[in-house]
Amino acid sequence: MRLNHFDQVLRDQGVALQRAESEVLQINVGKLCNLTCMHCHVNAGPKRKEVMTRETVDRILDWLRGTTIRTVDLTGGAPEMIPDFRYLVSELKAMERHVIDRCNLTILLEPGHEGLAEFMRAQEVEIVASMPCYSPDNVEEQRGEGVFDGSIKALQLLNRLGYARESALPLHLVYNPNGAFLPGDQVELERDYKRELRAAFGIEFDQLYTITNLPIARFASYLRHNNEYENYLAVLREAFNPAAVEGLMCRKTISVGWQGEVYDCDFNQQLGMQLKNGKLLSLWDLDLEEFSKMKILTAEHCFGCTAGAGSSCGGALV
Repeated sequence: MRLNHFDQVLRDQGVALQRAESEVLQINVGKLCNLTCMHCHVNAGPKRKEVMTRETVDRILDWLRGTTIRTVDLTGGAPEMIPDFRYLVSELKAMERHVIDRCNLTILLEPGHEGLAEFMRAQEVEIVASMPCYSPDNVEEQRGEGVFDGSIKALQLLNRLGYARESALPLHLVYNPNGAFLPGDQVELERDYKRELRAAFGIEFDQLYTITNLPIARFASYLRHNNEYENYLAVLREAFNPAAVEGLMCRKTISVGWQGEVYDCDFNQQLGMQLKNGKLLSLWDLDLEEFSKMKILTAEHCFGCTAGAGSSCGGALV
């Protein structure tokens, strides 16, 4: 079988991409979101109908009880918008799992979600929040009018509740570039964010994660509209860093879609690159020993996670 370009580069560099022990279950609960962000690789938005049902939630919980996986990472869309979000979090915490919520911040202020921040504080949910800049223009160019002010208010609310002030309540921010270029140095950007947000708004947070925009879904459409798609792919290919491969999230994470289907990562999920073991694979049919031997599926977009300092759900890799 002919290797794809990414696999060819791995082979030429003498680098192996192999699974390690699964440590994180990342659940994409659906594509419903209160925002329509330019960089969104999920094509999420207010009109999307893909939402995880209670039945699927319960089947995932039943499977998880039989594993030693300690961390569950909830993403979307806006994961908080599914009807069973609080049920899911409460059940996970009752199982003594560590829960991460990937939050767009503004959802904490939306009508119908009153008390959401207080709920997450009570459950000691780690929050990873999208904040593409510390200035309004860049944030609103990427995420929409009024989003910056809402994000600031939400961060101030989280700080008042103890987030980034108590060790049990970590609060991290995520930076995505607002164009066809790689993120800057994570350490330097974190220093800038902390200085500016503290001085202007009294906001504290723990870490900044820099995440490369991958050329799929809505961001791919943006690139094509601006005739930058091929140039951006070239940037990612030329910036390939073999040292980033060891830290790739696909090695230790199981990605699950809103219907319970299994993928190597959330990016593969949005491209429909579902894992198969003779048939399409659902989480509740997954045997972890067999999974450990399955090949990680790759394609051109994987250069995004290995470019420069590397990129993962936890930020830069090297």
